[in-house]
Amino acid sequence: MDFQRLILFVIFTFSSFQLWNAWQRYNHPEQFPVAAQVSGETASVPQAPHNLSASTAGSPAGALSFPVGQQAVVNTDELHAVIDADGGDLRQLDMVHYVDPADKKQMFHILQQQPDHLFVAQSGLIGTGLPNHKAVFHLQAGQYDLKPGQDTLTVPLQWTSPDGQLTVTKQFVFHRGSYLIDVNWQISNHGQTSIPVDAYYQFVRDGKKPETASRMIHTFTGPALYTTSSKFVKIDFHKLDKNEAEFPHQADNGWMAMVQHHFVSVWLPANGKQREFFARALGEGLYSAGLILPQGQLAAGKEMQFSMPLYVGPQIQSVLTALAPGLDYVIDYGWLTPIAVPIFWLLQHIHALVGNWGWAIVILTISIKLLFFPLSAKSYRSMAQMRGLSPKLQKLKEQFGDDREKLHLAMMDLYKTEKVNPLGGCLPTLVQIPVFIALYWTLVGSVEMRQAPFIGWIHDLSAPDPFYVLPIIMGLTMILQTRLNPTPPDPMQAKVMMIMPVVFSVFFLFFPAGLVLYWVVNNLMSIGQQWVITRRFEAAKGASRAG
Repeated sequence: MDFQRLILFVIFTFSSFQLWNAWQRYNHPEQFPVAAQVSGETASVPQAPHNLSASTAGSPAGALSFPVGQQAVVNTDELHAVIDADGGDLRQLDMVHYVDPADKKQMFHILQQQPDHLFVAQSGLIGTGLPNHKAVFHLQAGQYDLKPGQDTLTVPLQWTSPDGQLTVTKQFVFHRGSYLIDVNWQISNHGQTSIPVDAYYQFVRDGKKPETASRMIHTFTGPALYTTSSKFVKIDFHKLDKNEAEFPHQADNGWMAMVQHHFVSVWLPANGKQREFFARALGEGLYSAGLILPQGQLAAGKEMQFSMPLYVGPQIQSVLTALAPGLDYVIDYGWLTPIAVPIFWLLQHIHALVGNWGWAIVILTISIKLLFFPLSAKSYRSMAQMRGLSPKLQKLKEQFGDDREKLHLAMMDLYKTEKVNPLGGCLPTLVQIPVFIALYWTLVGSVEMRQAPFIGWIHDLSAPDPFYVLPIIMGLTMILQTRLNPTPPDPMQAKVMMIMPVVFSVFFLFFPAGLVLYWVVNNLMSIGQQWVITRRFEAAKGASRAG
């Protein structure tokens, strides 16, 4: 009995510790310094390399500065974008169908250049006299709209070297119904000598985490890459500050991304061509991450063309899986990914039938509880047995007082006489814990929960319940569960069990409604199963005594 309560106490203590940490982060969020006015020299890119391995040597990075030049404002059915002629950068990218959690009237910004937040996508060329992201392109400023019946929208930028020997056309191609953007290059060499050409693609951003609907949920924000040999690698901002980040620097496959909760920005070069990955701290709380691809020699009088896909959008599993190998790993399900992936697959299929993510969560939770019913039945039967022993255990406690050794031996004898396993109510529950933790991270990591309505007052399952109805119901169900469980003989343990519902209810006020809904349904199912099994056990015990 003591061992069982000890396990429950440890679980409760660990959960409370995690919730307390989340509460502390909520009230004292991590601050990353970002210059209120970004000034100085732009982010450095490795100098033109003689070979790929030498490209890591470059000029020292300074603070960032992005002068504003002629701009193209792009509107498609999925994206709102701003392209600047200074550097040919993608300075702003908004999601048309996602709202800002802090201001529901605004579109959700991913790429942006604000006084308190910086995140842009840059690309350029490395080679004698070729334009990098410091060059000024010619751009026809104005608004570019994807018109009805039009599948693609192209925004061209032009650059000519001062001596007229090189001309470069850079195009951003947007697609209907897609978050994919093609960055196309066309280089013409009008000179008398050939030149080596390398292209680089990078993200530059600060270390500030994005606003989320629920600040109690904290997920990874930062660079990440994938290769077939190293698989999925996250790069922590703090390790970049200390120059301690470890990641593969060269491969002939893979991609480089900047990950945040529910969204990802990623450069997607085709496999089979050598590339170099880089990620570094630029100072003043700013970071860059990207890749360099050699394009070969451009002979005199010749022309060269190449392209790079850029995806900036939500972490929709089916879309990411189709785009590139390993890209679905950016959906962070934690170390229980092998369990979480099939759970989400089942959740998707249920949603396809019922058309509502809230009801899909309800049905999935009920299905999992029914699947584990045999284990739960053993657990509840053991609890019923322990509940029946409570008076005898209390007498033993009164008899032996503070003599813990004698009390423990007497309790073991009682369990043996009554044929009760004190761990019987705990072990079946422990088996189920990985599944329910995986379900928890499935609901946290799935962008499908964002702005997904349930019933009445709940319009976003990724945001807290605005009227706290679900957290209150969850607290009441936890209190009822506590009453159904056997009372611990130790007064301290009994107090801990009584405090649990209150502590969890307070923290769950700030948790996403989808997670609280899952806990409410899980608790209600547990209460129903425990009540039925306990009544059956007591009826069977009464019939046995009568016989």
